[in-house]
Amino acid sequence: MHETGLPFNDASGDRLRAWLGISREVFYDAKQLAIVPMGFCFPGTGHSGDLAPRPECAPRWRAPVLSHLKKLQLTLVIGQYALAYHLPDERTSLSETVRAWRKHWPLLVPLPHPSPRNNGWLRRNPWFEEELLPVLRTRVAEVLQGEGPFR
Repeated sequence: MHETGLPFNDASGDRLRAWLGISREVFYDAKQLAIVPMGFCFPGTGHSGDLAPRPECAPRWRAPVLSHLKKLQLTLVIGQYALAYHLPDERTSLSETVRAWRKHWPLLVPLPHPSPRNNGWLRRNPWFEEELLPVLRTRVAEVLQGEGPFR
């Protein structure tokens, strides 16, 4: 991110774009899609990957930024930190929250982080690719084409 100025400009981004069924051009087109991180600063790298977002970042910046997104039709809540922020009353594991995706459909979709570190999770949860991703790709296409029920 710091080198290119593009979030998800790595293998995680490639996987996320494949999950959504969209091109790199659409993904980085700010007129079609907003990428809003949990924090606006890189927290650093730990022994097994990036450190957690700094706790003061999301409470300070996230709500004001999201308030500017007037035509928000779909929110992808990616990873455990985003899930804890957006779904604070969910007292389940990431796996259980993602498995219960229909509970928040069609406006919010909980997702695991697309990091290659989650390959094991994806192998243990084949329903994710079989059940959720085809429906998610359809929903993303509807929103991008202006055909969704909330347009």
